Amino acid sequence: MSWLSTRQWRQHKAFRIAPPRWPEAQRDDLAWYLNELAELTQPAEQEPVPTGDTLDDGSMATAATQLWRAQRKLAQGKPDSQSKQAARYLRTCAEALAEAGLTVQDHDGEPFHAGKSIEVLVYSEDPDVGAETVAETVRPAVYQHGRRIQTAQVIVAVPTADPEDSHA
Repeated sequence: MSWLSTRQWRQHKAFRIAPPRWPEAQRDDLAWYLNELAELTQPAEQEPVPTGDTLDDGSMATAATQLWRAQRKLAQGKPDSQSKQAARYLRTCAEALAEAGLTVQDHDGEPFHAGKSIEVLVYSEDPDVGAETVAETVRPAVYQHGRRIQTAQVIVAVPTADPEDSHA
């Protein structure tokens, strides 16, 4: 006897249960009860809630971009009571858009590489940078529930070319 066959003999035979033998009337009653239970457990069909006109991706991106620009403009000015109040309103608006799944991404100061999914408007030479860096975001990237609806537009600062290196 081989090893496999002795191993099989150590195991019990499959345990099988025969289907119940109920009278026809009891099976019909059981089927009726199961159908009733299925109807009770199914959620009631609800009519779709009218939402009116929905905003398209372009409108959402434009609103988010204008909000971003207003926040940046306020951050540049002198803080007074009116600008602080306006900043609070804008922050509340930004939080509401974030709760709706809208995310605005600013790229200022980030290192730049050719694989980034952003649109470069201008490359400007800057002696203060050691590597290609996003100097300014002209238009931010906007995402709705993780899906990009607007591509960022940026200005990239590149290191100034050394004139001695070009003549070598």
